[in-house]
Amino acid sequence: MKKKASGLSLSMLWKVFGVAFFVYLFFGFMLLPCLNTLTQIFTAKNAAGQTDPLAVIRFFFAGNMPKFIWNSLKLAVCLVITVNIVGVSIVLLTEYFDIKGAKILRLGYMTTLIYSGVALVTGYLFLYDSDGILTTWLVKMFPNINKNWFSGFKAVLFTMTFACTSNHALFLRNAIRSIDYNTVEAARNMGAKPFQVLWKVVFPTLIPTLFSLTVMTFITGLCAMSAPTLLGYDSINPEIVRLAGSSSADEAFPQARAALLSIILAMFTIILLTVLSSYERKGHYLSVSKTKAKLVKQKITNPAANVLAHIYAYVLFVIYMTPVVMIVLFAFQNYSAIRSKTLSMDQWTLINFFGKQDFEFMTNRGKLKTRSGAISGLFANADTVGGIRLSFVLSAIAAGLACVIVVVAVNYIFKNKGKKRATVVEYCMLFPWLLPTILICYSYRTYFNSNDVWYVLNKNLYMRENVRFLIVMAYTVVKLPFALRMIKAAFYAIDDELEEAARNLGASNLVAFLRVKLPIVLPSVLAVFALNFNALFTEYDMSATFHSSYGKSYAMVIQNMCAEEGRDGYNVNASGRRCASTVFIMLVSGLILYLVYGVGARDLGERLERREKRRKRWAKLTGKAA
Repeated sequence: MKKKASGLSLSMLWKVFGVAFFVYLFFGFMLLPCLNTLTQIFTAKNAAGQTDPLAVIRFFFAGNMPKFIWNSLKLAVCLVITVNIVGVSIVLLTEYFDIKGAKILRLGYMTTLIYSGVALVTGYLFLYDSDGILTTWLVKMFPNINKNWFSGFKAVLFTMTFACTSNHALFLRNAIRSIDYNTVEAARNMGAKPFQVLWKVVFPTLIPTLFSLTVMTFITGLCAMSAPTLLGYDSINPEIVRLAGSSSADEAFPQARAALLSIILAMFTIILLTVLSSYERKGHYLSVSKTKAKLVKQKITNPAANVLAHIYAYVLFVIYMTPVVMIVLFAFQNYSAIRSKTLSMDQWTLINFFGKQDFEFMTNRGKLKTRSGAISGLFANADTVGGIRLSFVLSAIAAGLACVIVVVAVNYIFKNKGKKRATVVEYCMLFPWLLPTILICYSYRTYFNSNDVWYVLNKNLYMRENVRFLIVMAYTVVKLPFALRMIKAAFYAIDDELEEAARNLGASNLVAFLRVKLPIVLPSVLAVFALNFNALFTEYDMSATFHSSYGKSYAMVIQNMCAEEGRDGYNVNASGRRCASTVFIMLVSGLILYLVYGVGARDLGERLERREKRRKRWAKLTGKAA
């Protein structure tokens, strides 16, 4: 009896701790900071120092704040059109139509999975900026061309169009592959032409996926940060970050204006996600044959259309691959080659990665001066090494913490399926999805920049090293909804009878979870960890909001490289180091995706088969040697 009472008390303590921690996380790091941001709008003070609830609203209509909203809306609407056109194109060209070299094309189209955010934008800048490679070549051929052509709205739209097709490459590709070929074959037997089949049979099955991708693309354009900031386009997020770093001495109530823009952004996001949820609840069903057939690639019978499709496919391939190839090549060129934008085997070097060199330059007074170690490589520069280390550690902790929290929460949701408390937990975990990332980060920055928050022991989390804890919490909270959706789907694959059998054998709930459930969902958990880590490692939006000398992430280091290049003989080869940084990011991201989706996605049979092949190959080699 004593053991039973002890077990009950231990179980009760564990549940109480879990509930207390969940309430602390939700109210402390999700709800209260955002409510504090909302109150800032109505507590702004006028010039006389009196609280004026409508001051910010009047300033909104009288000032230029609507311009930022309009610019973001314009970008979002245009992105929906361009991203869907390009995204649907690359999937059809590689998965539906019979295009020569489809495997190579697919690799090129999916390069945005291994480098994104500020790394991708700086890659396009390296090509198309006023002193970029392609712009330099164009100026030599056409001297009258505008060197600053790649800036503003057109540059942002072009860059984000190709940057945002990653979701199409992942999710729309799976939707295409799941199409029942029997329906396609039946339509063709009834005399339908290939493009009629595509329009009337294939596209209707893709509508749910396309609708979800459209909503997410619209939100991405609305909340864009890195591309507008680096390419000079006035949109909402960069303005919020600028206002967050301003003071009332510089301009009228900047914090309240930033709060208002954040809330407006949140309203758009909530409306869009509500529409998406409503659409998903309606349900979408497709009638298929009892025996599902694998989709067979369709040949384009019209010779002219076939040629045009191949030309279009390879033009897109060139657009996707040119930044990657050029960045890799110039990462191994020395400072003079990068500065003149010329490729030469004579100037091949590893200095952008390792080592240091002195730099000689002429001062304003005409004197030759030498700056020791001014040319430094990626792993020999204190700033880049510090940024890599900080981003790696913070991203790994946040990605791991998000997975742990979600796994525990989803296990609780499934154990209490159909109960209100499970629904409450699920909606609370999805709460950050209702808010733009910039609102969460701005709320953290203003709310925790104080010594009056009792539940964090009255410590200012924005000061000095404490900001790193704040970054981890922001990273974790922002990634909870995505992790929940992905890991929850994996839990559906668990047969309840397995856990029941473990309990019948005397296993406790914890042992049954660790030895039965967790091994089944572990590949999905690792995949979520990899995707979250890759996204956070080069994340820019949150990094810009929390930017300080103690919270300088890798993305901020990359951005600052170009702004400081060559100033007073310091940071001379920033462009070369930036190329090396992008190559390093692609290697890290590619390795993680390979380990998770390549090695980790193989089932037990595939692993045993590969191990047997390796054993036979080794035996053959040793036999020859003998």
